[in-house]
Amino acid sequence: MIRRREALIALAASALAAGTPAIAQEPAVLRVATLPSDAGSEAFYGIDMGFFAKAGLNVHLDTQQSGPAIAAAVAGGALDIGFSNTISIAAAHKRGLPFTFVAPASIYASSAPTSVLMVRKDSPMRTARDLNGKTIGANALKNIAQFAPLAWVDQNGGDASSLRFVEMPADEMAVAIEKNRIDAGMMPEPQISEARATCRVFANAYDAIGDGFMIAGWFATTAWADAHPDLVRRFAAAMRETALWANRNPAQSLPILVKYIKLDPQVARQVVRARFAEVLTPQIVQPSIDIVAHYKVIDAPYPAQELIYTQYRR
Repeated sequence: MIRRREALIALAASALAAGTPAIAQEPAVLRVATLPSDAGSEAFYGIDMGFFAKAGLNVHLDTQQSGPAIAAAVAGGALDIGFSNTISIAAAHKRGLPFTFVAPASIYASSAPTSVLMVRKDSPMRTARDLNGKTIGANALKNIAQFAPLAWVDQNGGDASSLRFVEMPADEMAVAIEKNRIDAGMMPEPQISEARATCRVFANAYDAIGDGFMIAGWFATTAWADAHPDLVRRFAAAMRETALWANRNPAQSLPILVKYIKLDPQVARQVVRARFAEVLTPQIVQPSIDIVAHYKVIDAPYPAQELIYTQYRR
């Protein structure tokens, strides 16, 4: 009897000891920022669909108005991971800022462009030459919103060196075009759909860079990534699951997008939805590096592998 009692006590103690680690650990806090756009919407879906929670991450999400602002916050340590266009990060990396992509985001499809160059509906401009000497709005300078129109004008018979660019938020461009403060604007969705009452698509300017390239991605500093490899792995896994879900469920993701970026539901139904890369490869990053080298932002192109976090190189 005594032996049986001792055995039960031992068994209970063993069960308690074994059960202690099973107590749920607090999710790791991750400070992330994105832009209020469909292209940067994966973070919204990751939160609402529970993909971050499944990966053991408590994402504190901030929404900012420009990639450069996000890049400055990541560089200064105020953010862990940020969303920005590939061209800006490619140029910053070559200037010595230790940025590295830890997950892919939106990719460009020529058949369904999510960023286009727009002009007034009644504008007489029709060709690249018509843009010579004109002023174009971009949400940030020295990024894809500037280099894509430059490349498109050059490739289609215009003089890109004659273009003037002004920086302004994408949601102000339609009014600026309508009031002739700018001649054209590089707009993403949902601003494209919101602007159709007064503006028309002039060119699919991203075509000049390529088809299927990574427009934007999720990046960190190399130092932060090296210090937090497990968080990088978990974030990348959550983003892959999010991309797989979002690419297959545009109808289900739309209400989440509407909620986070305060989009008019009627406009939302017209939006050309972003598609997301599911794997981070050098092939989808290289076109952006090549275009910044072409326009002498950096001295020469470099292998895209340099811009991808080391754990993906193995």
